[in-house]
Amino acid sequence: MPGSTSNHVRRFPDAGGYYGDFGGNHWPPHLKPALQELAAAYEELRSSPAFLDELDSVRTGLQGRPTPVHYLENISKQLGGARIYVKREDLNHTGAHKINHCVGFALLARKMGKRKLIAETGAGQHGVALASAAARFELDCEVHIGAVDVDKVNANVSLMRLLGARVVPAASGQATLKEASDSALRAYTEQHADALYAIGSAIGPHPFPMIVRDFQSVIGQEARAQFLSITGGRLPDHVVACVAGGSNALGMYSGFLDDPEVALHAVEPLGKDARRGQHAATLTFGRPGTLHGTASVVLQEDDGRPAPVRSIASGLAYPGVGPEIAMLCRSGRVSVDTVSDEEAVATFLRIARHEGIIPALESAHALAFAIRLAETRPPTERILVNLSGRGDKDVDFVLAGHGGGSPNGGVRRGL
Repeated sequence: MPGSTSNHVRRFPDAGGYYGDFGGNHWPPHLKPALQELAAAYEELRSSPAFLDELDSVRTGLQGRPTPVHYLENISKQLGGARIYVKREDLNHTGAHKINHCVGFALLARKMGKRKLIAETGAGQHGVALASAAARFELDCEVHIGAVDVDKVNANVSLMRLLGARVVPAASGQATLKEASDSALRAYTEQHADALYAIGSAIGPHPFPMIVRDFQSVIGQEARAQFLSITGGRLPDHVVACVAGGSNALGMYSGFLDDPEVALHAVEPLGKDARRGQHAATLTFGRPGTLHGTASVVLQEDDGRPAPVRSIASGLAYPGVGPEIAMLCRSGRVSVDTVSDEEAVATFLRIARHEGIIPALESAHALAFAIRLAETRPPTERILVNLSGRGDKDVDFVLAGHGGGSPNGGVRRGL
């Protein structure tokens, strides 16, 4: 079973799809039979040797797994503190961790007799990954993306179309990731008899958060074994990942949740500053609420509506967070920190120029915090970062007007 190496993963969610106080199924009643069908199909297939063998084959052939763990030697020497290692999810086919669950959903759809995949995307990495997986398994594909992001990540939009996907711009509201999710949900409501909603992160109603986490757990399983091999049997002292919905974070954390000596860090986008509407730091400034069919933590207006959000990283511009991440942060197992747009861009440039790696702006948030953390920790400590995606999509945007400035520190606050 994907994720079976962790006692935590085996315990959560409960039978109702809850992670403590968070989770559940809060979608409209007429869609619940489709979710029950998905849950039953996944429960049957998740332990099927034939299904898992095919999943492993696709991960090796199409994706290029396993991805390596790599030591950032130059940056670590510059800092003089803790050593920084990265899990190179940017080396996956299509350039990010998203393809880990996209191939899983494509396999599920085919086994369930569905002919189409529907999803939302922000930075475009999920859309490209899903289009690639759909092409591999000869399924139709429909990707919804905020109209603002169509221009911002135009290269990824072109790739989606090249791979055969129908791209649907969402122009309402802020026209970013939340609106893309709203649009994809409406499309799934109309087409669920023949289509499967391949949700883009560990969000939404049960069983979506569980399925995404399980398919993404390959990151943590590989990273744990690789790190132990590299260090002669030593675990990292810190594990760091950027967080919006939480797919890349849960994928990485899953390898270390049962190790209390490993500190887990979630890094959120502070955007321009801490004012409402200028960031997307849900765990830092949000409160309990319901969004896209799950009870979790949500950035909200005073009247309870989702608040506007902002981040230079399109994949982090979301006013909610997955229910399992919310539980882990509330319990204190995962600590929460923030990184500003300016600090993320400075790190994007620093990693490119001193390590020869172009990280996605989303991943640059995690790397920025890791650099900040390394400066305060002794050289004997080790930090492992999930480098969740590559930044080809961000290069023109950064160089066009965001290539300078000194980094600002982030805000740290508990849930």
